[in-house]
Amino acid sequence: QVQLVESGGGLVQPGGSLRLSCAASGTFLAIYAMGWYRQAPGKQREFVASITPTSITNYADFIKGRFTISRDNAKNTMYLQMNSLNPEDTAVYYCNVERVMLPGPRFEYNLQGQGTQVTVSS
Repeated sequence: QVQLVESGGGLVQPGGSLRLSCAASGTFLAIYAMGWYRQAPGKQREFVASITPTSITNYADFIKGRFTISRDNAKNTMYLQMNSLNPEDTAVYYCNVERVMLPGPRFEYNLQGQGTQVTVSS
């Protein structure tokens, strides 16, 4: 079984920065594309960014160059560097793994962590 644990959320002032991490643990052979989603109160969950094992990235339009997604395959960890945060970025941020290869082999799809709260407020 694969576990995803996010960390790095918190309270930050407008214009500030945070770095989120998502660490995958368990017994697996490979992790494919990973990504971040977020859900603000009263809103639907939305895509933020994704990254392939070869570090090909994709971002939501609203990011506008403020966020950078990266991953360390040796550590099975993904990061989201968030700069120039504004109150509209307040949300719970979720780590998502598109697909993971388990021993067998077999696959699991669309794994998600428990989320980390990001609050941008003065």
